[in-house]
Amino acid sequence: MKKLRVVLVDDEIMIRQGFRQLFDWEAHGCEVVGEAADGMEAMSQIDSLNPDIVIMDINIPVMNGLKVIQLSRIKHPDTAFIIVSGYDDFSYCREALRLQITDYILKPVDYEEFGVCIDNLKIAMFQQKSTEESSESDERVINSIVRYMQNHLAGEINLSVLAEEFHFSTQYISQLFKSEIGVKFLAYLTNIRMEKAKKLLLSTSLSIADVSEQSGYSDYRVFTKVFKKSEGVTPSQFRREFLEEAING
Repeated sequence: MKKLRVVLVDDEIMIRQGFRQLFDWEAHGCEVVGEAADGMEAMSQIDSLNPDIVIMDINIPVMNGLKVIQLSRIKHPDTAFIIVSGYDDFSYCREALRLQITDYILKPVDYEEFGVCIDNLKIAMFQQKSTEESSESDERVINSIVRYMQNHLAGEINLSVLAEEFHFSTQYISQLFKSEIGVKFLAYLTNIRMEKAKKLLLSTSLSIADVSEQSGYSDYRVFTKVFKKSEGVTPSQFRREFLEEAING
């Protein structure tokens, strides 16, 4: 999988340097191709470099980050935007969600959390790409494996099961996830299970134990632990906070 091209936008040079020096872009299949310190410069960089990902602060000079995203969406609909802000403000979050940003991360940045965000973004990009017809052998194989996983989330899924189902070695399948999607097999499996769980939590009244089972976790205690590590809250809190927000508008 080709490296994803990244542009950093923040008026503080120390923040941009921090992203360059403290985060292992290479390990996550990315490369930083440009920087900007204000909104107009950001627009210019996005237009000229056409990056896959833009890491954007909201409060930047000349034109704020949300306006940059709004205008950039017109010419660059496939570019992913991640907001990194010092403001834990619901109005900002709501506007960011309206603009369909990938994530909203608070400063100071937790680079481990940021790495998970980047990996999840790569998974989402792959899933979008995998809907298109592919003539490449490896891509056909990984697409078939991914469809199988999504259709059998409630059952047992591991490399051995997939190897038996598709008649390939576990090593080959493991390598496919790294080369074609850009993340490890377990990270991908956890991601799609968490997405399934969140959908069930928000769209059904199933108990946490039932959500756990349908998401592929026979032990709801393990499920709760994995969910909290992934989302920052327990499944019950996730459902409750969503309902409270919906009620309060």
